[in-house]
Amino acid sequence: MNEMQSVLIVDDHPLFRKGLAQLLQTVDGFRLAGEAASGEEGLAMARTLLPDLVLLDLNMRDMSGLEVLRSLRGSRIGARVVMVTVSDQGEDVVAALRAGADAYLLKDMEPEEMLGALAEVAAGRVVIPQQLNHLLAAALRSEGRPQSVAAAGLTEQEVRILEKIAAGLSNKHIGRELDIAEGTVKVHVKHVLRKLDLRSRVEAAVWAVEHMRG
Repeated sequence: MNEMQSVLIVDDHPLFRKGLAQLLQTVDGFRLAGEAASGEEGLAMARTLLPDLVLLDLNMRDMSGLEVLRSLRGSRIGARVVMVTVSDQGEDVVAALRAGADAYLLKDMEPEEMLGALAEVAAGRVVIPQQLNHLLAAALRSEGRPQSVAAAGLTEQEVRILEKIAAGLSNKHIGRELDIAEGTVKVHVKHVLRKLDLRSRVEAAVWAVEHMRG
C-alpha cells in the first residue's frame, strides 16, 4: 500500500465507530474521511467523499449493510467495501461476498489483525478471517458446484490464475506475475467464475484451497 487511503466508517454503534476511527489514526497509510451513524448517511457521504475504503456494519437499524453495499455497487462508487460485523454465520458471509464486499472482518479481531487485514484490502486482496473459510467452503459444497478442475473444465492458464487468486493476488499483480495484460486477467477470472458457478473471487479462492491442494 503506497498511497494514503481515505476511509469512511459506516456503523450505528458510536463506541465501536469512535474506536475504529482512533485505531485508523494510529497508523500511516490511512486517512479518516468521515464517520456515518446510519446506512442512509453513509450512502450520502460515500457519494460526496468518494473514499477509497468503506468500513460497513452489517446490521444497522435504518437499513442493513447489505442494502448499503448493493446501493454502493449500483451507484458505481469505486470504493473497496469491508463488512465489519459481529456475525460469523456462514449465510451472512456468503451474502456479503455475493453482494460485492471486498472483505468480511469480525469486530472482535485484535486491533493489529484488523489493521493488517485493512492493509491487505487496500492492496487489492480479498480478505476473510481464517476461521470463516470452512463456513464458506461448506456453503459452496452444499450448492452442487464442480468438485475438481477437470469437472470444471478449466484450462491450464485458468488454473494458474485460480492459484494466484487463492494466494490473494489482485488482477494487476496476477498480470505482472504471468506477464499478461490486466484486461486479459479479468477475462480469465470471469471465465473461471462462470465455469465454477461462483460469483466472487473469495469463493473461488476457497474452492481452490478445498480442491487444488493436498
